Amino acid sequence: MFKMITTLIRAGTADAEEAFTDAHALTLLRQQLRDAAEGLEGAKRAVAVVMAYAARERAAAARIAGQIADLESRAVAALGQGREDLATEAAAAIAGLEAEAEATARALAQYDTETRRLRETVALAEQRLRALQRGKQIADAASRTQKLRGTLPDGVTASLTEAEATLARLQARQAHAEAVETALADLGLATSAEATVTRLAAAGCGAALRPEAAQVLARLREKAL
Repeated sequence: MFKMITTLIRAGTADAEEAFTDAHALTLLRQQLRDAAEGLEGAKRAVAVVMAYAARERAAAARIAGQIADLESRAVAALGQGREDLATEAAAAIAGLEAEAEATARALAQYDTETRRLRETVALAEQRLRALQRGKQIADAASRTQKLRGTLPDGVTASLTEAEATLARLQARQAHAEAVETALADLGLATSAEATVTRLAAAGCGAALRPEAAQVLARLREKAL
């Protein structure tokens, strides 16, 4: 039982850690990218330091080569003058310089190898960092889109639906009001025309609108014959 409880506690802790990590994944990613960028800048500085050391060794190698060439020329001149002592001294100095040149060459080769390795590492790290930054931008945009999409059904969509219904009712009322106004205008025109015709007929202008009694009696007599 105790073991089961311990396992449940561990499982709950792990689930809580995963939930926390998932909830703050984008924030963690941003900080991790900042840390990676700072580390990359440190690696670049390291490359620059190694390159500076290599440049110093190249300058030393050039200086040593010049000294050796100068001593060899002078030693040959001393031998030509029969000065074995000076030539021997020059030979010893040349030997020392040659040993120093060999050490410098080894150091320079090591620096060149280290520089090449560090440059390759930095280039690869820069590529990975750029890919992660693009991925972070995509993830950030997706997160914003998901948040916006989540608010649309409950908020914006409902408001738009209500607004559309209100607009439809308003347009229907306006159309009905316009139809009523048109009908009233037509009715007014018809009533006005009928009244004018009635007045004209009563004044004897044109045919009578209603048959007179004499006309009706005459028609009846014709039927009786």
